[in-house]
Amino acid sequence: MRAKIAPGESEVSRLTDSYFVRTQRIVERFGDKRVTYAVFLRRPVLSAPRLMVEWLQEVAKARGTAFDIDVNFAEGEWVGAGEPLVYLSGSLARLVDLETLYLQKLGAACVAAYNAYTMCIDLPNTAFLAMDARHDAGAEMADAMAYAAAVGSAAARRAVGAKGFVGNATDATAHHFGNERGRGTMPHALIGYAGSTVRAAEMFHATFPDDDLVALVDYYGREVSDSLAVCRRFPELAAAGRLAVRIDTHGARYVEGLDPASSYAVLDRHVPHAIRRYRTESERRYLVGTGVSAAAIWHLREGLDRAGFAKVRIVASSGFNVEKCRMMAEAKAPVDVIGTGSFLPERWPETYATADIVSYDGVESVKVGREFLLRSHRRGAVAGGGRNPGPGLAPEADIHG
Repeated sequence: MRAKIAPGESEVSRLTDSYFVRTQRIVERFGDKRVTYAVFLRRPVLSAPRLMVEWLQEVAKARGTAFDIDVNFAEGEWVGAGEPLVYLSGSLARLVDLETLYLQKLGAACVAAYNAYTMCIDLPNTAFLAMDARHDAGAEMADAMAYAAAVGSAAARRAVGAKGFVGNATDATAHHFGNERGRGTMPHALIGYAGSTVRAAEMFHATFPDDDLVALVDYYGREVSDSLAVCRRFPELAAAGRLAVRIDTHGARYVEGLDPASSYAVLDRHVPHAIRRYRTESERRYLVGTGVSAAAIWHLREGLDRAGFAKVRIVASSGFNVEKCRMMAEAKAPVDVIGTGSFLPERWPETYATADIVSYDGVESVKVGREFLLRSHRRGAVAGGGRNPGPGLAPEADIHG
């Protein structure tokens, strides 16, 4: 069940910037005006305004007023840098103290949605799981990031038919993906508790016999050996396509059976073009370096297929950000599912949303340098001019307050 939208009306004055509260008191003393805010980000993003809009509607109801919320871009639509996502109109006395809180609900979600979309576009045949919860700063951020992953994923489905994000880690935010429960099988702690990878798989299957089995195989540094051991222990699940192995090798070592030379060799066997051009240091690491590289995934796939376990799926995790997913796509890595929290914004300043008042009682006025936000400056052009989302980002119904 979806959690209550937070923070509530009673908490606004405590959580917002104090100069907004002071301005509210001044306006209440000297007379209210109807204003319009333009809300925007300084970088390209995908539109992800729903959490902000729903919160504003809740606050308006609690305050016995109404806000006119004009959303300029459909959810999941590409938005250019500096383009107003929303024009927000209403009483200045009722709106002025809300700016801090509604901006918190918009900026990071739009950037994360953009990242999720990019990852899903690069790997359209791979399913993603949003495993961001442990990296989020509390439950409210976790809700926003799950929502963002779902928005970016839906946009990628419309654009190229991508599988996209099919679930996430927690029950609390599973509703964003159309699920009742979070997804996941075993952490490294269960392997340590069980004493072996096979024993942990046995314990999981005994406790959840109706679930597909996903065995974590890197704990002992025997990714290929332990994968095959689990497959041989559960041949029926392997043959039925109900078994997967998850590789989460950290960046301090190579996967079992690989070193720099053999990593290049495995990619040369399958995707030689991926290693025969200039690469940056980070690109080389994702292709042939330590941890869960493209070579590691190809190496594991070779081992499974050689042993007759072609239906066993590979789940990969560990640092799958936008760049790493792009490298996996170039290397055609045979990964079935990616678990990632790395769609979260890496540079937090990029998530800063801004709101400027652009009219007072119907008279346009904005600080010098922000004239591009005025509605009159945008008439005659295509609404939201500069949109260029790529194929398939068809608009959906706008959200209006």
